Amino acid sequence: MSRKKKFLFLILVVVLLPLSACGLDPFQSLPILVPVQTPTPPVLEVSKPAPQPSPTHTLPRGLTVCLGQEPNTLYPFGTLNSAARSVLGAIYDGPIDVFTNGYQAVILEKIPTIENGEAQLAPAAVKRGDPVVDAHGNFAILDFGLDVLPSGCTQDACSIKYDGRADLKMDQLVVTYKMLPNLTWSDGQKLTADDSLFAFELASAPATPGSKYLIDRTASYEAVDDLTVQWWGVPGFVDPTYQANFWSPLPRHLWGKVAPEELAKGNVQAYPPLGWGPYVFKEWSSGNYISLERNASYFRFASQNLPRFDTLTFLFVKDAVAGISALVSGQCDMLDTSLRLESEIDLLTELQRSEQVKLLTSTTPLIERLDFGIVPSAYDDLSMVGDRVDLFGDVRTRQGIAFCLDRKKVVTTVLAGLSAIPETFVAPSHPYYNPNTAKFPFDPNSGSAMLTQAGWLDDDNDAGTPRVADGVKNVPNGTKLVVSYWTTSALQRRQVSEILADSLSQCGVGVDIKYYSQDEFYASGPEGPLFGRKFDLAEYALGTIGTEPPCSWFVTSQVPTKFNKWLGINISGYTNADYDALCAQGMRRLPGSAEYKDAYDKAQVIFTNDLPSVPLYVRIKAAATRRDMCNFALDAFAVNDLWNVEEFEFGPACGQ
Repeated sequence: MSRKKKFLFLILVVVLLPLSACGLDPFQSLPILVPVQTPTPPVLEVSKPAPQPSPTHTLPRGLTVCLGQEPNTLYPFGTLNSAARSVLGAIYDGPIDVFTNGYQAVILEKIPTIENGEAQLAPAAVKRGDPVVDAHGNFAILDFGLDVLPSGCTQDACSIKYDGRADLKMDQLVVTYKMLPNLTWSDGQKLTADDSLFAFELASAPATPGSKYLIDRTASYEAVDDLTVQWWGVPGFVDPTYQANFWSPLPRHLWGKVAPEELAKGNVQAYPPLGWGPYVFKEWSSGNYISLERNASYFRFASQNLPRFDTLTFLFVKDAVAGISALVSGQCDMLDTSLRLESEIDLLTELQRSEQVKLLTSTTPLIERLDFGIVPSAYDDLSMVGDRVDLFGDVRTRQGIAFCLDRKKVVTTVLAGLSAIPETFVAPSHPYYNPNTAKFPFDPNSGSAMLTQAGWLDDDNDAGTPRVADGVKNVPNGTKLVVSYWTTSALQRRQVSEILADSLSQCGVGVDIKYYSQDEFYASGPEGPLFGRKFDLAEYALGTIGTEPPCSWFVTSQVPTKFNKWLGINISGYTNADYDALCAQGMRRLPGSAEYKDAYDKAQVIFTNDLPSVPLYVRIKAAATRRDMCNFALDAFAVNDLWNVEEFEFGPACGQ
């Protein structure tokens, strides 16, 4: 069995960018805010380059992938859209594949771990003026009065205030990465550890886009020899994703003398992407296609005859229906998930039944959720005079509403039963999902009883009319339980909101739905309805890169306010000191430890009891291929679904 086939059943994230992406700021940069629909360029017609026959050679064998959008850039450090990640996934390979249960080396000899000795956590002496990570996870310069965790300390209880004089040691991570020998760039030049160092230097440049979170927390990144790189973390930074802190190499021999701001322009004509993966960039016909050729220098070419195809063409099509038509007609061999095929599941299911296509579906790490506006921004001045009444201050109101949300009907009717309903801030498939938490299945009787306990009474014995307040804290008696429900105008969200509004009405909760454009909905605060914290109920999605549980979505420091320039993702305004402490504790431990799991287990229990947000369902993705395609499978956590494109095959070879 090949290196990659045996991992097809695992949940995967391909790391195309330098793997600093796995070390994203857990309090600011980790989440990915995901609109339901991504605008795509209006491509009405597509054409692909036709290989020209010659008298002495057979036609090259090609694979054609249809994308739902044109790449916005092919610069590896650019802000890549889905199509760009697919294309670059064929030009690069790894360098590390990230799975829910661990990492797989691609161009490294092995994944460094504490157990195999390639990673070490050891005390390091620090002095005043040294860069450190403080007890709150912030990058800082060690100085008098700074809260720090001495070596061996992982909890607030043992933190100290630095007195500016005493000797101090803090934990420091050191990780060693050893590359495979005889790796080459597609132009034949040797690929070395210095190319990874160059990528780190380029990523560190102010002109280079992207988060500087991991860079700020890197004390040193060194090429020890041609095949070895060492990463040294800033003392106090115990990074749960340390295994992936290897920067994906970039070609110093081509780009070393080019200014970072020039490379950041993404001029593919002047600086085409150069990788070591199965395919080589050839041509970009704007609005039509990108074509790649087989890389004869690929390190799996000589020994395994990979990739399987001589050419790889990416066609840009305008929407899912156009893509399906192109697949059925034979113009495409496969449809990428960027086409958002989940909107056409019924059609694709029928085509699969008639043996015209093969449909593939998977869940994703994206969770569609309904947040409560527990503390609107209007409350920040500590005066509630003239503000919206405190609809959700009583947790029983939130729990009652959760019982009245028919999430199962949403999954069954809108998502064809292909999704799952999580109860916490991670999906049920996540390795650190805690199944032993409070549950809120659709149960109007339980929901109604909970609302009655909170003081929302059915005064006319008609469940179809809104309840009224009678003794609800901070709510005037006689106030009707009518809530605003805000989301985007995407078709799927219209369907979901209508189902949930109907189920809420069965419990005497009135709902006023309002749809926004994506630009309006996701606008920054204070004007934006979401990040300005102006809503009662808000439906949207968040996701993560990697498998670190995103408890930081609900910590107090992430509430967007005027004091942090509205930069935060805890839009509910929820705050719980015990939850904050558990989240911080989990982020200070390394995965695999009992303390790590215990912290996240307990944080999920608090979350489901307090319910700042109701997870609605796990978002799904879909792809489709010709009927005789093999070696392709969707994986729930894959950022790039072409992670093993070199092994894709169709035709008679799939039966062997």
